[in-house]
Amino acid sequence: MRRDPRHPCVVGTDEGLAADLRAAVAGEVDFTAAARALVTMDASNYRRVPAGTVAPRDADDVAATLEICRAHGVPVVPRGAGTSIGGQATGTGVVLDLTRHLDGLVSVDPDTRTAVVRPGLVLGRLREAARPYGLTFGPDPSTHSRCTLGGMIGNNACGAHSVAWGTTADNVRSLEVVTYRGERLTLGTDGRGAPAGLLDTVGRHLALLRTGYPAGLPRRISGYALDALLPERGTDVVRSFVGSEGTLGVITEATVRLVPLPAAPLLVVLGYADETAAADAAAGLLPLGPLTVEGMAADLVGPATGPAGSAGTGLPKGGAWLFCEVDGEPAARALVRAADAVDALVVRDPAGQRALWRIREDAAGTATRVPGGGDAWPGWEDCAVPPARLGAYLRDFRALLAAHGLRGTPYGHFGDGCVHVRVDFDLWTGKGVRDFRRFSEDVADLVVAHGGSLSGEHGDGQARAELLPKMYGDELVALFGTVKDLWDPDGGLNPGMLVRPNPLDSGLRFEGLPLVGVGREAARCVGVAKCRVAGPSTGDTVMCPSFRATGDEKHSTRGRARLLHEMALGEIVTGGWRSEEVREALDLCLSCKGCRSDCPVGVDMAAYKAEFLHRHYAGPTGWWRRPRAHWTMGGLPRWLDLFGSRLDTLTRLPFAARLAGVTDTRPLPPVAARTFTHWFADRGSSRPPALTLWPDTFTDHLAPETGRAAVRVLEDAGLGADLPPGRVCCGLTYVSTGRLGAARRVMRRTLDVTGEATGPVVVLEPSCAATLRTDLPELLPDDPRAARLAARVLTLAEALERLAPGWTPPRLDREVAGQTHCHQHAVLGDAADRRLRARAGLTGDLAGGCCGLAGNFGFEPGHEEVSRACAEDRLLPALREAPPTAEILADGFSCRTQITHLTDHRPRHLAEVLAEAIDRDGGRTMPERPNFPRKGGG
Repeated sequence: MRRDPRHPCVVGTDEGLAADLRAAVAGEVDFTAAARALVTMDASNYRRVPAGTVAPRDADDVAATLEICRAHGVPVVPRGAGTSIGGQATGTGVVLDLTRHLDGLVSVDPDTRTAVVRPGLVLGRLREAARPYGLTFGPDPSTHSRCTLGGMIGNNACGAHSVAWGTTADNVRSLEVVTYRGERLTLGTDGRGAPAGLLDTVGRHLALLRTGYPAGLPRRISGYALDALLPERGTDVVRSFVGSEGTLGVITEATVRLVPLPAAPLLVVLGYADETAAADAAAGLLPLGPLTVEGMAADLVGPATGPAGSAGTGLPKGGAWLFCEVDGEPAARALVRAADAVDALVVRDPAGQRALWRIREDAAGTATRVPGGGDAWPGWEDCAVPPARLGAYLRDFRALLAAHGLRGTPYGHFGDGCVHVRVDFDLWTGKGVRDFRRFSEDVADLVVAHGGSLSGEHGDGQARAELLPKMYGDELVALFGTVKDLWDPDGGLNPGMLVRPNPLDSGLRFEGLPLVGVGREAARCVGVAKCRVAGPSTGDTVMCPSFRATGDEKHSTRGRARLLHEMALGEIVTGGWRSEEVREALDLCLSCKGCRSDCPVGVDMAAYKAEFLHRHYAGPTGWWRRPRAHWTMGGLPRWLDLFGSRLDTLTRLPFAARLAGVTDTRPLPPVAARTFTHWFADRGSSRPPALTLWPDTFTDHLAPETGRAAVRVLEDAGLGADLPPGRVCCGLTYVSTGRLGAARRVMRRTLDVTGEATGPVVVLEPSCAATLRTDLPELLPDDPRAARLAARVLTLAEALERLAPGWTPPRLDREVAGQTHCHQHAVLGDAADRRLRARAGLTGDLAGGCCGLAGNFGFEPGHEEVSRACAEDRLLPALREAPPTAEILADGFSCRTQITHLTDHRPRHLAEVLAEAIDRDGGRTMPERPNFPRKGGG
């Protein structure tokens, strides 16, 4: 075993640790490479390699784990959602995963306005449970859909509403904790639960505790809150424990305070010339009692905003904004009158409020993209100064950034003086790391000069703990060490954090990582875990369907990114491109592309999966190691071109499914006797061609009725169509199965066919349109024809809107249900489709998410359960709730196939519905469509 001389506890483990834990713990004990790789990082710049993970089932499991780890001299780190930004959710010993089983809501008491929760409970679930009583939990970080109560207590999290309801420390009534030595304590006020010697130590340092903490700071999160133990503050042991970052004890249960929800919440958005003007104004709004005063500048939102306006965002004019939630119209009017703003907007519609809040909530990820290119990282993430000093601090901070040649985008809780920022540190080179340290030291001096706290929300972790003497002085920091030793004499809980900290420039997660390739791309994942929203969900996000189906971290976008990161480093995941750990994690990736749009930093797991599979099966033996479905379903365009409708006969043979490597629980889609291209050639066109209609494989061979319908609609709109002069294919099936060499060959042949043609190209299949727009130019970056073709691609709705703006669609006047294709959501957008449906009198929304079939995915053995679970996330519930007369729409062939397999509905492409109306009565009225029988399960 290896000992770290900085900490009394052993770093590392002996071979018996895992066996001893499995014998004593009812929960899962996992020391595999994959399990360790998934928790080497949190949402910070740091990386620590653990010995293994334990997912305890209850408090007894927690106590047993601590007892065994102490016997082995191995440290323990409690972990929730892993969204900590200072490195405090990583560890070198055993990581306690408190999200797997200790995630329950014990009770909600509306009379006392309290709730009893387990540490792994996600904040969003608590808020949902309290809402029927008109209550909520006040602190609400932007990660509220996945952060846990235990993590919030560990870091003393705050969120946007802290100007009204305070920090987590203000909202915790009591805690049940287990120390590293196995003591079970109930923490409260009046000294309740204090370990031996703690109150005596406080008594000997009363003067230091009364004078050593800066005043006027609503967001003082740094260090231990030992001043809460002062007699005049109620000797509040629980408050002093909150924010201790897992270094004092492990929480097993908490009683928290609930607060009343606002009766009529309104969002007032105030525009200012720049961020310092917004910061100067923020403190002056506090006497009016706003529930939030959040600030951000135009460089966070994008180039479409600025002093001249905020096109496309819904924000008022300005270069920076304050988001102020208030309760009721009088409060909104008073705030607008008092604010010296460039422009103001009062948003009353809940959907409009959510859309604007989403801009602010995604800032932790979007701030990692520096305007003009490059990545930005945490590292000086969330300091706080007295609110009245915020404008002056920001001016000095911007000047310091410029002096160091750095860029960053400040935003945050301006009403509390708390600023978040991601900075474009060069953390890949020795010089860059040295510059990172110098900047951290200089900005710490700046914060202290303004009377601030190094951490205003996320805790110190490794990122700031080394700098705490600048803020508190050596004597108070030494007292922190004394208190740590009273709670944890063995130093076994989260060593290296807060007390006797690791250097802020050591253990960076970029060390040893290649500068290019998938590992470098995966490193863009900063761990904010928007992909970890589990269970049935609503809203317009797609990411991450397999995690929502399984709840397993390795099937989240973040989990896969972590495994790719570790694969590139080669320390834990040692197989390189042949890694089975990575292959297994990517096996349930549906390549939905949802992360491309929904991940705040734009992680593109579908592209990484394609690259991994391409390399995983490379070499002379790769052809036979590949799943057969990669050759059959993945080569579907070629097989259909070769065999046409005769393929139907082959697929109906008794052994066909096994031979093709697909499941026999699903029927393969029937092949049309006559292709769309043959129909089109025989029919000809009655109008001069105004566009090219793309005969994708699915439309041509499997759903020619969609192509015929599109021609009818386009011609009714006065738009003649032609087909390409030869066989074309976007290469989708080859890309999704990682046959990138074949994909490039197919794409080049397609470009040879399309040549130098100009004009719009209408693609009916969303997945093919998305492939042409994104994968084609990305896989053939040196072929200028690829980018030109990508720029010409339009959906049917886009073509009708742009090329035939005067066309009036037929009126259908009915409700719709069905599915928006995940690739349309992620790449193409559906705004034009929504407008077209509205003009046709089709009301209601289509389900978001992923249907779960995803091309070959749902046909591969072992995927059936996840495929069905993905459909049950949003699609199938939406179909069950639809009225009997609803039109079931799904433009994606996979979506229509999944609906057909799992229900008795007959879904159609929007083109088919419009064409039917045109043919039936001249395109102006549409009788009610006959009902189709449905099963109870549909």
